[in-house]
Amino acid sequence: MHLLFVSGLSGSGKSVALQMLEDLQYYCIDNIPAALLREFVSYAMQTDDPAFERTAIGIDARNRRSDIESVPALVRTIRQSDIDVEVFYLHAETDVVLNRFRQSNRRHPMSHAGTSLEDAIRAEKLVLEPMARSADYIIDSSRTSVHELRELIRARVDRAGAGPSAMALQFESFGFKHGMPGDADFVFDVRCLPNPYWEKRLRRLTGRDRPVVDYLEQQDDVHVMFDSICNFLTPLLPRFAANNRSYLTIAIGCTGGQHRSVYMADRLSRHFNETHTNVVCRHTAL
Repeated sequence: MHLLFVSGLSGSGKSVALQMLEDLQYYCIDNIPAALLREFVSYAMQTDDPAFERTAIGIDARNRRSDIESVPALVRTIRQSDIDVEVFYLHAETDVVLNRFRQSNRRHPMSHAGTSLEDAIRAEKLVLEPMARSADYIIDSSRTSVHELRELIRARVDRAGAGPSAMALQFESFGFKHGMPGDADFVFDVRCLPNPYWEKRLRRLTGRDRPVVDYLEQQDDVHVMFDSICNFLTPLLPRFAANNRSYLTIAIGCTGGQHRSVYMADRLSRHFNETHTNVVCRHTAL
């Protein structure tokens, strides 16, 4: 059985994630009262109904905080039963969530008379904090389209059933001028490297284009940075995997997220793909 708990801020894409999981043949339940989770999971684990073999449960802030606080302990109990269980948490920057609600004219579930939309978002973050802290996979959808979010979910669940040793690695490039990603476990700043942007012939290209790759690979500092990141990550990854981490996100940032970070994220993903079975690379600014 593969069991997913899906939580996150309103406006961050939780509904999109559940719809994608439903398309992937998951039995999806949205907004089940958290107080009833233990009974439902116990029933799903004991029944022989194949419909529950892949189950996703949406949890949002309409629950009492005390009930949501009980979910991490329930997840630990389920794992002791050899059930493959993961917690997904989606979030987005406050300004992005504000804009999405204003565009959709939807009412925020935490809003009421005399409460501003910003206050409702802050209250929701507080209620869902236990889910965010216990998440195996945090998705920052601030600069992710609906299509990209669906593909992230697809790539993530494709490893379902691969076993606890198959910890997934995601390398993502970003630009500091656009803001730091909220889903990163590690952030490496490569702005100290020579910038292809100042080469007129390379300005409109990206770190995936051969002229930019050739330019960067002629720089000694680039190889020093690559080796340093590899030497830092390599001994730590088995420790995270041994601690039941199913996903690790490594973010690489440069000024605009177009040249250096893209090149480095691609190179790192190719390197670690040689020793890990599930490596994903995405570029948030391209």
